[in-house]
Order: sequence, then structure tokens, then C-alpha cells
Amino acid sequence: MNSTRPWLVLAVLTLTTAAVAAAGATSDGKDEIEKFNQTLIQLHLRMDDAGILATWADDGVDLMPGQAPLVGKPTIAAWLQNVLASLKGYKVTKQEMDYHDIRVAGNWASEWATVHQQVQPPDGKPLIDSYGKIALVLRREAGGQWKIVQEMWNNAPQPSAPSRQ
Repeated sequence: MNSTRPWLVLAVLTLTTAAVAAAGATSDGKDEIEKFNQTLIQLHLRMDDAGILATWADDGVDLMPGQAPLVGKPTIAAWLQNVLASLKGYKVTKQEMDYHDIRVAGNWASEWATVHQQVQPPDGKPLIDSYGKIALVLRREAGGQWKIVQEMWNNAPQPSAPSRQ
């Protein structure tokens, strides 16, 4: 038996294993952002204010329509608690976020999404059906978790239904 054959088999197995591992993971980080996005949708559906707040970086900035910038996690937390206090008995029944243009550069990422949210008020009040757009800047923290560094929302009209021909 040729003495180089075991080394050749080992080299082929090593390269095959590396190729299979590389095929299962993406090096651009988009899969991590997509996972973050799905978690964010679920947190909104559960109206989990602590979970939503945990997605924010300590130095995050939230740019809400018609309001002064909310700078820093404590300010964002106070705003969120105030909003949720005024929404007792309300329930998010639909949270659709269609993300676009995910870009990852090292520990930074940006993306935007169209949003459709439905909220059911208490006492049989009419359903609130809203549409908007969101832009996010994310940063990978030291522990590897992605956090929101900047967020900007605005309202948008309901998209028109595609025409059928």
C-alpha cells in the first residue's frame, strides 16, 4: 500500500468536512439578522416589553414620528412603559414585518421593513389596522448578540392589492 494514500484520504475527508460546514453556515451574517428579525416579530406579538427592550443597545436612539429623539435605553424604556400603560387590555393580533436590503459589514448591519400591525382594543372597540416602514441599524455586541442602535419608524398607506389581469 502506498504510504501517501492515508494522507490523501485524510486530506479529502478534511476538505469535505470543511466544505459541508461552510455550506451550512453563511459568512455574511444575514442568517443571524434574519433570526433577530423573527425574534423581534414574536416579541411584538407577545407584547413582551422586557424582551423588546432587551433587543436595544444601551446607547440606542429611537426616532419616532412627531417626537423628539429617544436617546439611550433608559429613555426608550420609559417611553415604552408609558405607551404600554396607556394600552391596558389591548392585544397585538398581527405583526407582519417584511424585511429588505439586509446589509452586514463586520459588527454592523442595516435593513428596512414594511410593517403591518393589527391591534385589538378592549371592550369590542374597532380593530386598529396600521401600516408603516422601519429602518434599523444593528450592532453585534461583545457577547455576539445583535442589538438595535438606531430605529426609525414612519406611517405608510395600506399597500394596494396587486391587480389581476
